[in-house]
Amino acid sequence: MTSSPSLPVTEASIRATLSGVYDPEFGVSVEAMGLIYEVVVTADHALILMTLTSQYCPAGDIMVDGVRAAVAAIPGLATVDVQLVWDPVWRPDFLNAAARQQLGFNPA
Repeated sequence: MTSSPSLPVTEASIRATLSGVYDPEFGVSVEAMGLIYEVVVTADHALILMTLTSQYCPAGDIMVDGVRAAVAAIPGLATVDVQLVWDPVWRPDFLNAAARQQLGFNPA
């Protein structure tokens, strides 16, 4: 029996993986929160640009480490670089529809 080659890593596959990494304060994934600004995949390297809801977020290290660990576990990647950025500043309108509903940001 031969093993099948791993599928190429894509932005979509990384974003799908990040749907399983949660902000421990809100119980919403970092992807649904709109914290992931950019995903760049080149060969066997992934660069993730992300933000936090605040520069003073007490769960920031937990989320950055969670993003790094989740993406590093994807077969086909040798290195993962997660960089925090603060521009643009995160706003509640970055939440996806389900996250807005869960957190009560939908207008009445």
